[in-house]
Amino acid sequence: MIILASESSIRARLLRNSGISVIVKKSTINEYEVAKNIDNPLAKELAQKLAEEKSKEVSLRYPHALIIGCDQVLEFEGKILHKPIHMKDAYNRLLSFSGKKHDLHSAVAFFENAQKIWSYVESASIFIRPLHSYQIHSYLARVGIDVLKTIGVYQIEGEGIQLIEKINGDYFTIAGLPLLPLLVKLRELRIIND
Repeated sequence: MIILASESSIRARLLRNSGISVIVKKSTINEYEVAKNIDNPLAKELAQKLAEEKSKEVSLRYPHALIIGCDQVLEFEGKILHKPIHMKDAYNRLLSFSGKKHDLHSAVAFFENAQKIWSYVESASIFIRPLHSYQIHSYLARVGIDVLKTIGVYQIEGEGIQLIEKINGDYFTIAGLPLLPLLVKLRELRIIND
């Protein structure tokens, strides 16, 4: 049995579309508490720690399953950003991203019997096109409060792709799951077959 320790429908869909049958069980860890307990964390380090903690917590509840934990951290101008709280935050975030680059660090971890089997972090850079205030307002009005579920205030599988000018990195990393390295590791572990 493979359990995804995430309520992200995008991550679950990516795994299922690749032929991996997963059960979804949300982790109950407090991400802010985990971040607070790391002194001056690097964004990549925080993403990896969060993925590992989520996987470990669910593994304690389901010890005989393989648990896949994931997380993503956004880094902008040397700062780690969290999900926006309300639409004004979303607007301000997109305004600050306008014409600039930010980095997404996506991590994945496997645990079984509360023991770490593997973890991995991959990064991608996203360049947001120059945006005017009216474009941001119009975009947010069309997509609605669902953008508050994403740290970047966009989903590249949806209309958010129109905000992006250029990407350096992998699509799956931006979607929140370094899928290709994950599949390689599942084959190495003989959890899935060629």
